[in-house]
Amino acid sequence: MGEKVRKFINNNGFTLIEVLVAMVILSVGLLGTAALITGIINSNKLSNRITTATTLAQDKMEEIKSVSYSNAVSEIRAFLPSPDNKYEREVTVVDDSPAGNMKTVTVAVFWESSKSVSLQTILAE
Repeated sequence: MGEKVRKFINNNGFTLIEVLVAMVILSVGLLGTAALITGIINSNKLSNRITTATTLAQDKMEEIKSVSYSNAVSEIRAFLPSPDNKYEREVTVVDDSPAGNMKTVTVAVFWESSKSVSLQTILAE
């Protein structure tokens, strides 16, 4: 009968403490992974907005380059028709800059009131 008791006491399973320690280690790893995924999602969102803003600015810059020199004029900041209507564009044209018979054209696209993309070129007559 003594041998049966020894076999029961000497089983090779996991103790409750070992299982709890494994769960804590797994939880820490999963929380770190969740934080990393959140950061990646936010970075992708920002990259998408920068790409959209740059495309909107480039489209306007190409439009300005296609018109005559005298028709390149400034535009006030206004909302743009865009995928989520969160973008504003402003065009600034400075005459005789950097020299006579030249114009410096700056196209800026804004979103979330504090972020922007700006493109600049010089037009000559």
